[in-house]
Amino acid sequence: MPVPVSFFSPTELVQFERDGFLIARALVARSSCEAMKAVAIRHLSENIPPLEYESQVRYPGAPASFDAPGGRTVRRLLQAYARDELYRHWATSPQIVGRLSGLLGPELRLSQAHHNCIMTKNPAFSSVTGWHQDVRYWSFEKPQLVSAWLALGVEHEENGCLWLVPGSQLMEFRREQYDGDLFFRTDLPPNASILKAKIPAELDEGDVLFFHCRLLHAAGSNRTNLTKFAAVFTYHAADNSPLSGSRSASLPEIKLMA
Repeated sequence: MPVPVSFFSPTELVQFERDGFLIARALVARSSCEAMKAVAIRHLSENIPPLEYESQVRYPGAPASFDAPGGRTVRRLLQAYARDELYRHWATSPQIVGRLSGLLGPELRLSQAHHNCIMTKNPAFSSVTGWHQDVRYWSFEKPQLVSAWLALGVEHEENGCLWLVPGSQLMEFRREQYDGDLFFRTDLPPNASILKAKIPAELDEGDVLFFHCRLLHAAGSNRTNLTKFAAVFTYHAADNSPLSGSRSASLPEIKLMA
């Protein structure tokens, strides 16, 4: 039976404009989450590429090299859209496309160059992700993209959930407020003052976090004994093209219509 198209309410759209994020609770059935997680577990066990390893990201707490203890711990299963029909179905579902149309417009594109992955945060060797804005690593005509983060299990502070600074997508920052890797510096008093407003984006299985590409966010390490899984895809309006020759334009995009 077809899934009906779902949209955000006017109140929710105002909230997104103000805060830079929305959480749609219990959007995905547990059975669907478990099926997607089962695919991810199988791909991990079979080392199906492309993969990104903790040792490659070089975040705080990550193994120093590929051959160091934990260096072969997978951080992300890349190219999720091409991996399995379950991921393609979710990423292009009416539940997602309808809601995104209210945020970005009726003609959408799914980027295969950014996110498009299954995040896997392993408890033994999970690193910390510093404060950043996704758009600082992306190249588009306009800084107007939205990511949809589906929790395939519980995401709380103890297993490394995302942290967000509400309203930070509306702020303007100077280059010196970032370090050489474009992470938001925590050692500067003005930055520290901004980060005091941080909140944890705690999710239960089936919850979906929609967040703006300019929103400051970070993530902690996984301090539990279970791997955390999330499916993450990024979208933009059809009239907001990736810049030619950039990484953002390196893969064909998926056309979507609400």
